[in-house]
Amino acid sequence: MNIYVGNLAYQVTEDDLRSAFAPYGEVASVALVKDKFSGESKGFAFVEMPVQAQAEEAIKRLDGQALKGRDIRVNQARPKKESRPRGHGRF
Repeated sequence: MNIYVGNLAYQVTEDDLRSAFAPYGEVASVALVKDKFSGESKGFAFVEMPVQAQAEEAIKRLDGQALKGRDIRVNQARPKKESRPRGHGRF
């Protein structure tokens, strides 16, 4: 299951996230989203946990918990919606 983790303190690292999720089961990957120009964290990440039950437990236990001084938001990641081209009004 792909898990969204938001409201992260900018100093949180991928290792910090791996350590936070590891007690609940196998962590397949951690992807901290960073600004492509500055390299700074954008304040959210995605954690992949292959076992559904473990991922659900991690979400339940970690949502709202403090990590490096900020209460993080943890939930199942939703697929990115297709964006439609923006037009100049309706006809």
